Amino acid sequence: MQIIHKDKKLDLPEGSTAKNLADQLNLKNPNEAVAVHINGLLKDLSTPLKEGDAVQFFNFEDKEGKEVFWHTSAHVLAQAILRLYPEAKPTIGPPIEHGFYYDFANLNLSEDDFPKIEKEMEAIVKENYVSQKETFSSKDEAKKAFSSNPYKLELIDGFNPEDALTGYRQGEFFDLCRGPHLHNLGKIKALKLLKTSGAYWKGDSNNEVLTRIYAITFPDRKLLKDYLTLLEEAKKRDHKVVGPKLDLFSLKEEAPGMPFIHPKGLLIWDSLIGFIKELLHERDYIEIKTPTLMSKELWERSGHWKNYRENMFTSEIEGREFAIKPMNCPGAILFYKSDSHSYRQLPLRVAEIGNVHRFEPSGSLSGLFRCRSFHQDDAHIFMKPEDIRGEILNVLNLADLLYSTFGLEYRLELSTRPESGTIGTDEEWEVATSGLKGALDDSGRVYRINEGDGAFYGPKIDFHIKDALGRTWQCGTVQLDMALPERFDIEYTAQDGTRKRPVMIHRALFGSLERFFGILIEHFAGKFPFWISPRQIRILTVADRHIDYANDLMARLKKHKFLVEVDDSSESVGKKVRSAQLDQVNYILTIGDKELENKTAALRTRDNVVHGEIDIDSFVAKLIEERRLKNLNSTYSSQ
Repeated sequence: MQIIHKDKKLDLPEGSTAKNLADQLNLKNPNEAVAVHINGLLKDLSTPLKEGDAVQFFNFEDKEGKEVFWHTSAHVLAQAILRLYPEAKPTIGPPIEHGFYYDFANLNLSEDDFPKIEKEMEAIVKENYVSQKETFSSKDEAKKAFSSNPYKLELIDGFNPEDALTGYRQGEFFDLCRGPHLHNLGKIKALKLLKTSGAYWKGDSNNEVLTRIYAITFPDRKLLKDYLTLLEEAKKRDHKVVGPKLDLFSLKEEAPGMPFIHPKGLLIWDSLIGFIKELLHERDYIEIKTPTLMSKELWERSGHWKNYRENMFTSEIEGREFAIKPMNCPGAILFYKSDSHSYRQLPLRVAEIGNVHRFEPSGSLSGLFRCRSFHQDDAHIFMKPEDIRGEILNVLNLADLLYSTFGLEYRLELSTRPESGTIGTDEEWEVATSGLKGALDDSGRVYRINEGDGAFYGPKIDFHIKDALGRTWQCGTVQLDMALPERFDIEYTAQDGTRKRPVMIHRALFGSLERFFGILIEHFAGKFPFWISPRQIRILTVADRHIDYANDLMARLKKHKFLVEVDDSSESVGKKVRSAQLDQVNYILTIGDKELENKTAALRTRDNVVHGEIDIDSFVAKLIEERRLKNLNSTYSSQ
């Protein structure tokens, strides 16, 4: 029989599996052929192939490969736990961005127990079980297999009747699972348990607390070593530590998931907003502000009440139900409907820095990265169908400029229609998806397709940015929507005088400002470029007789809108310098007798390089240019 691999037709004996094909192609290394698509669907390598099947293998470097690798590894962890703690009850164990976790009931342990668990996991891997998928004929059969585990029984009850119920077996261990899995466990060459914590069953604080174990595995020991080194560096950059240390923000028990931005943090915040507004003004955006609280009827019309209700905060006022907005788009549409529009006014680019609220389980909250209250740099572009490619290209170019200013590389993903829970017709989805794909192709940028991960109202392009440590973060998004304009019955007058329906783009480039702020803290390790730094210049006095000149110099520098402080404390100069460096001050100016006499200053940068006596006018001119160009590196870094 013939199958298709990388656009080539290959001959295989009848009855061959994807594993046979991988062997024929010599994809035998631990990091190779860890997952496979057959006709676009993720399958086990043991799946038999048929005439004409299109086959795509994924290595560990691929997203699909990592997910299969780590999901299988979660089963290894659960198997080890049951060997060591037979009374434990496994619940769920999904792959996550970096590794996986597994939640257990009836299990108490600490990190002191990790070595023996890791040893048992390594023993299971050496046994090199081949993963075996089993399909249940009914829910009753599945319940019988997991009759002693109430958590699995609850999961089984939650499946739709038409869903296929499957489990995976490796040795004596059998678990409820959709799969797919690694073909065999021998591909796992390195493993590490990372931490343990409590987690509510199904993320609901009304349910009992389970024991969660986080772990990670790799097909190579060097990859694990590199990852652990990365973790150590990441700890030094953790925004939840660096941010409060630099007095940028804080988190309070009184407002979980709702950060307090401090004065120094607000200086960075305002710089980010000022920058994006400058870019929007240059590109003919208009800016609006919409209400935070709007009626249930609005959210029903938009589809959020049906598709997003569990993530919304609601309230009843005078017998009517309201919701705090989780998204800005319905408000932007109401603004559009407040006036009539001609084709001559399109595309209409409407921006809003909107504060939105979404319910996130307390266990998933993480500093600025995952909040319940956050701000989005949203824009909604109303346009004619023929404008789609040009407007998407404009957004792609804007995003490129935005991210490159901060030295952030990125990759693009096109997410298509989810299998269920969407609004809009098949034709609308096809037009929208083709529009995004066409714009990406026209841009010449590399992208990957993420099947079934679009928003409920349309396909989207996601920007995954890479920080200084090589970690990726999902930030910006561009979504094309033909459904909400239909639901809200918005129109424009076409050139021929008829009333037509506009197409709508939802786009946010910072994404969440809070999240982007947190990423920048970690990306720069608190050492912000001069143009967004909240502590640009600090003037240190050697003695009290230098204070008047230091204050005069501060006033002179402030006229150029630099952020300047004077440290005239009684501490030694050495301690003052050390304090300024710990505060990540970009430029440290010291005033002594010589500097007072010459009306100069001695310059030191925060990397502890001494540049000596400088002329103030020259210093100002260089800093004005550094700020104007939004340089990432200090003007004095090469001196």
